Amino acid sequence: MTKIIYNKYDKELLASLPVVEFQGRIVVVLNASEAERAVDYLLSCPILGLDTETRPSFRRGHTFKASLLQVATSDVCFLFRLNYTGLTPAIIRLLEDTKVTKIGLSWHDDLNALHKLGEFKTGHFIDIQDHVRELGIEDLSLQKIYANLFGQKISKRQQLSNWEADILTDRQKVYAATDAWACIKIYQEITTLKKTGNYKLVVKAEDEDSNSEKR
Repeated sequence: MTKIIYNKYDKELLASLPVVEFQGRIVVVLNASEAERAVDYLLSCPILGLDTETRPSFRRGHTFKASLLQVATSDVCFLFRLNYTGLTPAIIRLLEDTKVTKIGLSWHDDLNALHKLGEFKTGHFIDIQDHVRELGIEDLSLQKIYANLFGQKISKRQQLSNWEADILTDRQKVYAATDAWACIKIYQEITTLKKTGNYKLVVKAEDEDSNSEKR
């Protein structure tokens, strides 16, 4: 069956979609020894999804450093609490790795945030925004890309919560894990669509209400 995707995704349609959440195991990492074990496991996996979270600032000119690094496989997500651990040797080893495929979205921004915590040489990362552009998709937020490809919505309700809280809530954990896991799902779907060509792109003109289709 041919998949229909859109260059720009309708906000009204987005609101009506069912919510998708990561259903796997979530592990919070609080110290260097836990980080070492987590990274050993992660670097044994074929593909990883990554994202970061930063405590929001509501004062002009004031920003916080990255609070959380979430790294997911298809069924487990590790939440590295960077405000406790900093960049441990194990986390640096993960970020510098060149063998395991690591997927992020707008990953340049995340890397800039991580570089403010310490020095490391950037390893092998793929930014899915570059790849969805090749399909003709123009709305490049994680939420809209996922909705476009899968017809499900990633909730953003926890985005502006306090990521430096003493204890993360269950909702924060699921939100963080979902964002990292979704990067894997999107990348795998994009790869399949590009390989098979089994999709049609619906293009909505800027100044028209009607849609036209093209490959």
